[in-house]
Amino acid sequence: MRLGVFLPISGRATGPDTLREAAQSAERQGFDAVWSADRVVTPWEIRTPYPYAENHEFIVPPDRPFLDSFTCLAYLAGCTQTITLGISVLVLPYRHPLYWARVAASIERLAQGRLTLGVGVGWMEEEFAALGVSFKARGKMTDEQIQILDLLWTQEHISFHGQHYAFDDVAFYPKPIQQPRIPLWVGGEGSAAQRRAGRYGDAWFPYFVSISPAELRAGYDNARREAEYAGRNANAVQLACCRPIEVTREPVAQDERALRGSPEQLIEALAVYREIGVEHLALQFMVPRWPDRVEQIERFATEVMPHVR
Repeated sequence: MRLGVFLPISGRATGPDTLREAAQSAERQGFDAVWSADRVVTPWEIRTPYPYAENHEFIVPPDRPFLDSFTCLAYLAGCTQTITLGISVLVLPYRHPLYWARVAASIERLAQGRLTLGVGVGWMEEEFAALGVSFKARGKMTDEQIQILDLLWTQEHISFHGQHYAFDDVAFYPKPIQQPRIPLWVGGEGSAAQRRAGRYGDAWFPYFVSISPAELRAGYDNARREAEYAGRNANAVQLACCRPIEVTREPVAQDERALRGSPEQLIEALAVYREIGVEHLALQFMVPRWPDRVEQIERFATEVMPHVR
């Protein structure tokens, strides 16, 4: 099981020095990937329930810095050597596919093939409204964008005519170093995301706050069935997952729906994820202050990670 860690691209501590040290430290410690969240704008008032916190409130206040995901990864492409750079997840309807596919291919080229794209439909209605993008149409827009990507990254003369995007006979170079394409890991937790992952993705990549490993596996089995319905090999879809994590000093009561505990408890909990077939686990250390988060990441890397590979 490969392991990744989220980057500090938001909050008061974020900046070039913090980002560079976070990515380089993760690389030295043996993490397989660093992950960048995605946000274009944060409205002052958010009524849409945030699906990734127990209180359903978005965790980054609107007056805190939130750096652009692609810009951060382009910067880190020149600061790292071996670690994979990833986005979890890029909200596809926010950007035109001909634009962001060029940016992604450029970063992948600069990083010499070290890019994985987590993609999703988004959740915040207020952000869609600010960008002038239809919230209701976001699923169909996402499906069309993924179809466009396969054309851009594999064909020479490219045309597409859909409900939301249309263009004729364009060229797109360079093609990705990774063939046949940059890996697309489809985010989202429900049946629609599982269907999208099965039809189009290289992995199902949900972010779960409160779900058991058995429920995660059931969702993955559904994604595999969707792949077969689409005429694909079920094994073409991997299982990856984002999870919040907290490393405690002392043992705590265990809940299979949460990753929280001492190093020994986390070793045991993570073994279950490996057993159900998780191939990559992206970890978001839930500590508000960056220096405290650094300490938790270091403890995990030294006391937990060697036992769960």
